[in-house]
Amino acid sequence: MLTAYGTFAVALMVFFYALEPRGSIYTFLFALSCMASALYGFLAGTWPFGIAEIIWGIIAFRKWINSVKEQN
Repeated sequence: MLTAYGTFAVALMVFFYALEPRGSIYTFLFALSCMASALYGFLAGTWPFGIAEIIWGIIAFRKWINSVKEQN
């Protein structure tokens, strides 16, 4: 089950990353999927992966916040 969850989370990351140029909602969804991948990393015992995904998630959330501010 854990492997299936990890595969799904990483697949969502790739999917939403590819769609980011289409709108800020995809940046937000990419950030959420990064956090889901981070959770997988910690559950699987690969904490360096979990930390890296948290960093990517924070970067994506900041990018999303900035894009929302620019739209308003």
